[in-house]
Amino acid sequence: MTNKTLLARSMQSVWHPCTQMKQHETYPLIAMQRGEGVWLYDADGSRYLDAVSSWWVNLFGHNNPRIKDAIKLQLDTLEHVMLAGFTHEPVVALSEQLAELTGLGHAFYASDGASATEIALKMSFHYWRNSNKPLKTKFISLQHSYHGETLGALSVTDVAIFKDTYAPLLLQSAQMPSPDFRLAEAGEGAEAYALRCAAQLEQYIAEHQHELAAFIIEPLVQCAAGMGMYHPAYLRRAREICTQYAVHLIADEIAVGFGRSGTMFACEQAQITADFICLSKGITGGYLPLSAVLTTDEIYQAFYDDSPLKGFLHSHSYTGNPLACSAALATLAIFVADHTIEQNQQKSSYMHSQLQALIAPSAAANNIKHLRQQGMIMAFDVDTTNSNFARDCYSQALQQGLLLRPIGNTVYFMPPYTMTLDETDFMLRAALDAVQASI
Repeated sequence: MTNKTLLARSMQSVWHPCTQMKQHETYPLIAMQRGEGVWLYDADGSRYLDAVSSWWVNLFGHNNPRIKDAIKLQLDTLEHVMLAGFTHEPVVALSEQLAELTGLGHAFYASDGASATEIALKMSFHYWRNSNKPLKTKFISLQHSYHGETLGALSVTDVAIFKDTYAPLLLQSAQMPSPDFRLAEAGEGAEAYALRCAAQLEQYIAEHQHELAAFIIEPLVQCAAGMGMYHPAYLRRAREICTQYAVHLIADEIAVGFGRSGTMFACEQAQITADFICLSKGITGGYLPLSAVLTTDEIYQAFYDDSPLKGFLHSHSYTGNPLACSAALATLAIFVADHTIEQNQQKSSYMHSQLQALIAPSAAANNIKHLRQQGMIMAFDVDTTNSNFARDCYSQALQQGLLLRPIGNTVYFMPPYTMTLDETDFMLRAALDAVQASI
């Protein structure tokens, strides 16, 4: 079968995500055939460095033998069993390890990040209903936040292109000022701006504490907002404020967890523990769909009762799938065996210094603003009059063997942790060439 035939079949049978399908009449799909390390290979033999980890999920490269072997071993014993009324070793072991890493417990599983958000929101509301405290039904999030595209998750999302069409279907929520340092006033430092935003958060919560169930937040990096980064002082104050006014704090670490922020979880950098933590994306190293929500013993105990109506009657068919849990356990084992967090600190430092060195003499230097980094996430904004910059930069990068996916005028890098220094150099040079060609 030819590559052209496969692309035609895909256009006839597949509805691709986050895509205006008509655009593929001009910008054809690419049929991927295999992956190896940081590289993806298409059906024509061309290769592309996966600088965005295939939508931020791949941690340790494509075709990773340790994760593959764990899945194969599990496949020989138990592929799936429903988790209602049953359990199995992989889900128990994974839950124990996640509890040790997060300081929370009783993991509740689903298959994707948006589902994790839904679970956390429902659990928070249901806690207030089950407790002998006033019922709270409202949620708040940050301006420019992104928490998924199911209806509950979209209700606390603040990205217009995803949300506006479905506004009549959504719960009402309020958005707090974003501590993204790019929004600070001239001369105002990142920490000072973060604390100013936290003061506004406190004012709102103090006035609405009687109705607020939870505040959901992406710790340290608002990814869909163009990698908006902020000072951990905001997280510390948010934790203090939520505790003071009895509002749950939900940490959406779906994108920033598992080492992306420079620590295993971003909340560690503020030395806080949320009431709920939502995990997905990198949890299986990019191999199988899985998400989890962990919470406090106090919240769990509010559901532990003789009455079924007080139980959390929420389910997904593939909850706690043994194959996915085995992939997640293999992923966590790699962190330990390879000292990944420590290795990433060196790689992120090299990535930042190398990009700075490459930008300075480049023709695009004057167009690049707000170079920023949080662990293994690096980004910059491009000052351009090209209204199609994101599309053009994506296309130019592909021509150079690089998979980028700019968010508006923001170019970002979130590569697999296995990327070598030579591959890092290639990624950065090709990205700058693509930027220059698209300005």
